[in-house]
Order: sequence, then structure tokens, then C-alpha cells
Amino acid sequence: MDELCYLPATEALRLFHNRSLSPVELVSAVIARAEATEPEVNALCVRYFDEALEQAKLAAERYAGGSGRPRALEGLPLAIKEETPVAGQRTTQGSLIYEHDVSKYSAVVADRVIAAGAIVHARSTAPEFSCAPFTHSRLWGVTHNPWNLRFNPGGSSGGSAASLAAGSSTLATGSDIGGSIRIPASACGVVGFKPPYGRVPESPPFNLDHYCHEGPLARTVADCALLENVMAGPHPSDGASLRPKLRLPSSFAGIGGWRIALSIDLGGFPVDDDVVRNTMAAADALREAGAIVEEVALPWRRAELFEAAQIHYGSIFAEVMRTEVEQHRELMTSYALAFFDESRPLSGESYLRGLEIEARTYQALGELLGRYRLLVCPTLAIPAFDAADDYVGHGPDVNGVRQSNAWDVTMTYPFNICSRCPVMSVPSGFARNGVPTGLQIVGRTYDDVSVFRAAAAFEAARPWLDTEERRPNLA
Repeated sequence: MDELCYLPATEALRLFHNRSLSPVELVSAVIARAEATEPEVNALCVRYFDEALEQAKLAAERYAGGSGRPRALEGLPLAIKEETPVAGQRTTQGSLIYEHDVSKYSAVVADRVIAAGAIVHARSTAPEFSCAPFTHSRLWGVTHNPWNLRFNPGGSSGGSAASLAAGSSTLATGSDIGGSIRIPASACGVVGFKPPYGRVPESPPFNLDHYCHEGPLARTVADCALLENVMAGPHPSDGASLRPKLRLPSSFAGIGGWRIALSIDLGGFPVDDDVVRNTMAAADALREAGAIVEEVALPWRRAELFEAAQIHYGSIFAEVMRTEVEQHRELMTSYALAFFDESRPLSGESYLRGLEIEARTYQALGELLGRYRLLVCPTLAIPAFDAADDYVGHGPDVNGVRQSNAWDVTMTYPFNICSRCPVMSVPSGFARNGVPTGLQIVGRTYDDVSVFRAAAAFEAARPWLDTEERRPNLA
């Protein structure tokens, strides 16, 4: 039963097609796994298990030739991040303010995965308003990291990543405005892809915010490509969505002879010793795959990167939260209030200042990627955040030094500033506390295929979650 829970989606589809596995068997196994692990992990906040089993029976009929041809994701259990609207389902933003809200419409990505035959057996947890790099809320409680329950799975797509690592989902969706796909992918030892801006449609008005990205999480690179191919493509509701649609191949060629840049600190991030060790080992694995990996120095300044992000978040997301803060402050989490209170007020001068920093930031990266096919670096500067800390007024410790806030260790948001670059996080190893660490693979603007090729080559050299010994030890 547990082997089915970790079965790659691409392999499940093959077995469905040759009739050696039924969607009912897979969905039943995933539900049983969720029922066994959820009391500890708490990754799935709203569950549709009975409905999922009925949908699995219909999927089985399609594979038997009785009710239409199987679709791209037919019969695969998939968790949708709780912030994503799905018509007729609760969408609370992880907030007590919207505890009982039911969506009247579906986001494009939700429509697409459901239309492709995916079975939404659950909604995955996220922090309030998805504004934190960890996942807990007053509404849903604390989500725990399946590898070590004392730690958090990261955020904001923490429930999606945790459910994949725990075996309680086969595929999952996420969103990323500062690392919210890649941070939990790193902490949970799964694959998370931030597509370049415009690749996957967003709901208005956030489709016009270049920091915003919808994207896939999975346990393998091939599964990530499978889900990305369903999510991506232009849509009439999103004028920023790219055409023509990019379709990723089902298999990827090697990376022999590629020149890849390696940065450990992105110009000044403090990085945990275990993360450094695993990043260097990951670079060796890429060399084994035939790439030429060279360590480089980026001329970025962390304080300036953070300033640009603060200006951006203050100008958009703080405004989104303003009414809630003014009317419902007593219902909100401490970290959401801090996010709002610390956002700098927007002026024409500060907006221009943010754009100037963003331009300089990409110019340095663009020049580097003119010389190298890819950049690799850590995803998260620490293995994981503590389970229930709200990190208000302080950040985590890095090598014994207390940081000022949680964003000091998120090495992801520079690539929301450089939003046209595709970025994937893949597992790079384990820290001494048993929690995974992650490696970001950063591509040239809109060169998704090169990122997937490098990730596939790395996965072939360093497989993960493929055997019982490389999975969380959950009873």
C-alpha cells in the first residue's frame, strides 16, 4: 500500500493504461495514507475522500473504454493549495476572517487540472494570506515536516509539499510570490517549479504582478513536467499569459559540456553549514552528469534585494490586506499583522527606487547567464523553520547567529525579482536534523527546458524518495 503512495504519477498513468493498476486502488491507498499520517503532519485541511473515490471509479471506467478517452491526469489524486479558488469549495486564505467562505468561481489552474482528469481529494494548508515562508495558522493549526515533526514544511505551499513527502498526495499545486513553491519543496525533499512570469495564467489583478507565479509540486522531475504541461498555456482572462504554449518533452537529454555557475550565498545570504555541504555535493553530481560547474561571485547586496521586495510587497499585498487589518485585526495571525505593519508606504519615489533595484538585480544575473547556461544555488539557507515559531521580531539561527527576520534565509525571492527566469528546487541532501535541503536551478529567461534537463540529470545521479530508506519514517 505504501509503495502505491509513492508511485510516480507518470508510472501510475502507464499502469492505468495497461490495466495493471486501477485509479480506485491508487486513490484508496493515498486516502489510507492520509488517514494514517494526517494526525501528525496536518497538511490537508479540507478533504473530499468520498467524492474522490467516486471519481476514481469513473476514471477506471474511462481506462476500460466505457466512458470516453482517458485525459492527461486521469485518475491521479492531486491536492490544490487552499488559497486557490475552486467553485463550490471552501477557500479561506488560511484566515479566520474567511473561515466559511465558499468560492463562486475557479482559478484557471484549478479548472485545468480538474478538466485533465485529476482527482482533487483534498486542499492543502497554507499560512494566512500565504504571506509567510512557513505554514501554520489560527484556522488550520500547525503543519509539520514529515521528515522531522519538530520542524515546519516551509511555506507558503507547505501543505502541498508536506503531503507529497508524506505520501498523502500524488501531485500538488502551489503558488510563489517570494519562494512559496521552492521553500517547501526544499524543506520537504520534493520538486517544485516556479515557471517564468506569464507561463501559467494567474487570476486578475495578480496576473499583472510579475512576482506572482502558479506552479507544480511533485516527487519527480517527470511528474513536475506532466503537471506543468497541464497548467501552462495562454488564457483569455490573462493578458500576460504567454503564447504559444510551451510543451515540455516527456524525457530530457543530458547536460554534457554545459557550463553551470554555482553561488553559495547569492552575494551575502548567511548559509547553514549543512546546506553548504549539500550544495557542494550537488555541484559534484552535476559534474558527474557531464557539466562544467564553476563557483562565481554575484555582485548582489542582500539588503538591496530585501529593500526591493519590501517596496513591492508593500505596494500590492499590504494594500490587499488593509481592510482585513482595519476591520478584523483581532482575528489575524501575528506574522500576517507584522507583514502588514512592516510594509513601507508606497510613494512614486519608492516605486521608482524598487524598479531601479530590480533592473540592476536582473542585469547582473543576465550578464552571468550570458556566460553560463544555468545558475545553481541553495533554495533555503537553513534546512527548515521550527514548527510553530511565528518569527515576529526575529529570524532563525544560522550557524549559531540569530537573524533579524525569516526572509534573511529565503534565497528564493531574488528570482521573483528576476521573474522571467524559470527556477526549480530539487533535493540536495539531508541536514543533521534529518530534514532535507534544496538546490535551486535557475535558467535564462523563458528557458524552462534547460532547467528541466539539468534537474532530470541531477535526479538520475542522485535519486530521492524512490526507496523506503529515502522516505520519511512516519508510522
